[in-house]
Amino acid sequence: MLTIHTDSRGHALAVRGDSIADAGPLEELLAAHPHARVREWPGILTPGLVNPHGTELLEEAYHPDPREAGELGTEPLSGAAYAALALDDVRRGASARRGAQRMLAHGTVAVACEPLRDRAVLDAVRRTGLDIVHRQGRPGGTPSLDPYASGLPVTFPPPRERGSAARFSVFDVRDEAELARRGSGTCVATVVSGRLVYRRR
Repeated sequence: MLTIHTDSRGHALAVRGDSIADAGPLEELLAAHPHARVREWPGILTPGLVNPHGTELLEEAYHPDPREAGELGTEPLSGAAYAALALDDVRRGASARRGAQRMLAHGTVAVACEPLRDRAVLDAVRRTGLDIVHRQGRPGGTPSLDPYASGLPVTFPPPRERGSAARFSVFDVRDEAELARRGSGTCVATVVSGRLVYRRR
């Protein structure tokens, strides 16, 4: 089934399966695909964000289970606090899955990582559909679920066009300048492999 995703500016992407079937102004896509289902989102369609600190946030940090919030809090634990947990494979994999889900909720569709050595983490990240982008060395900055808070230039994947992967995010802002000011916590929807993997309630 073809689904057209459109934003407040009238930009639209037509998704079939895991690929972009068409891209352009909403009026043109509606004319070309009159029987498509339409999803209207507030804000702006983007190709999604690349988080530069994939290794630090997924393999070197622990994302507490909500049931652990009273003891461990809700923010990622790293450094000595992470080491003190002495996690087994199951908890490392579950942490990476929660971390990846939180990234998706911030509009991240790809993570820049050194080769992930932990099989439990790698498997968990792959199952979420996040794209893993190879990087060399440490990027500097401050690891954050919000790439705009990292202190580094924010990176977007290439624009979505016909034939590209159906991977994108929508932010409830007027334009890219407001997104930079308010950060990725404004995400309202993230699509990966053609699937709506995050929707703000």
